[in-house]
Amino acid sequence: MRSDKTIPRMAAGALALILSGAAYAEPVEVQWWHAMNGVNGERVEELARKFNESNDQYKVVAVNKGNYDEVINSTIAAYRAKRPPHIVQIYERGFMTMLLSDAIVPVQELMDKTGHKIEWADFIKPVAGFYSYKGKLAAMPFNSSSPILFYNKDQFQKAGFDKPAETWGEFEKQLYAIKKSGAAECGTALATDYHWSLIENYSAINDQPYATKANGYNGLDTEFVYNKTLVVPQVARLKKWLDDGVLQIAGQGFSPEQLFTSGKCATYFASTAAHSGIERNSKIAWSATFMPWEEGKQPKNSTIGGAALWVIKGHKPEEEKAIAAFFDYLAKPETQLWWHKATGYVPLTNKAYEMAKSEGYYKESPTREIAIQQLNRGTPSDNSLGFHFGNFTQSMFAQREEVEALFAGKKDAQQAMDDAVKRGNEVLRQYERLNKGKY
Repeated sequence: MRSDKTIPRMAAGALALILSGAAYAEPVEVQWWHAMNGVNGERVEELARKFNESNDQYKVVAVNKGNYDEVINSTIAAYRAKRPPHIVQIYERGFMTMLLSDAIVPVQELMDKTGHKIEWADFIKPVAGFYSYKGKLAAMPFNSSSPILFYNKDQFQKAGFDKPAETWGEFEKQLYAIKKSGAAECGTALATDYHWSLIENYSAINDQPYATKANGYNGLDTEFVYNKTLVVPQVARLKKWLDDGVLQIAGQGFSPEQLFTSGKCATYFASTAAHSGIERNSKIAWSATFMPWEEGKQPKNSTIGGAALWVIKGHKPEEEKAIAAFFDYLAKPETQLWWHKATGYVPLTNKAYEMAKSEGYYKESPTREIAIQQLNRGTPSDNSLGFHFGNFTQSMFAQREEVEALFAGKKDAQQAMDDAVKRGNEVLRQYERLNKGKY
């Protein structure tokens, strides 16, 4: 028979557990909306799981919301409905849109407020610099990339070449020789983001002015001027390649990457993040190298692509602490090294890069280091710092439409770029009217 003294003791024990809170408390949950799919989407899920397993206070729920445009549109709708996520992954083209939206908490401000000491100076400069405003990070860099040149080793050797040439002129001769020899059906596959790799990064690497004013790359009051630079003969070159069958546009069930991994095309300009898909799906002997540059030019650094993680304001203090804890975990060299290896994206910090080198990772996987070296090459100029334009996605789509008109034979290269610049500047003026005084 239970003693009467037992009941008070049990009650006291239960009360102690309730008061402690920790015994039954659910972890604070935050929503992270992202745009990663395929292999790298799996890695995002794994990253969230690793963080959740590392602590019992906080939980990150990764939710795929489609592509980058769909993520930003979903975020805008959710914010207006006063039901926004805590963290959103926004592509680099959305930097100005997010910065001036009045909807975000700057990441460095959040980390300082929550007591996390991140060694911001250790972040790789081209990456951290791109996402900074007035010397402080506005967003947490995440999947940062740069275009590199993948190539089929056997097809180059069959045509008598060891590897792609460094300059565009010599590289072009190789592509024609490869096609003529029958080593490959086409010289290069046109990536869906060719505007980034073959126009914007072409401009940066060759130190060509993309727009007026150095500060125009980082705000308002600027105009596109790439129609007066080497970009014009560059897009004319692409048109010639297309007409001659040296360049192939994906279709008929093939993606650009599949044109390369299947052996149809000898080369493929793509993000360093393409490593994971190429490694998984390719049955060819492949390697990679730096982006070409024009003869006589001293090549500058390439510019970044990918996305950053933005914190949406209006959440509870304990949820902000959860976000900060996740970002602190993300910034750790061990996490960055794992992410770099698992995805092909560049590590965010120099410590993670040094860890990879010290363990001999690049001896085993030398192509994984190319994007880092290319981003860090030389001293950046105003033309290679990276582009911050308002409504950059809209002006980019206008440019793509004009390039497609060129490819279709409706315009020549100069007219296409003149019209792209005109349309792009109209986008900039509209954005400037809406945001004057905010920056």
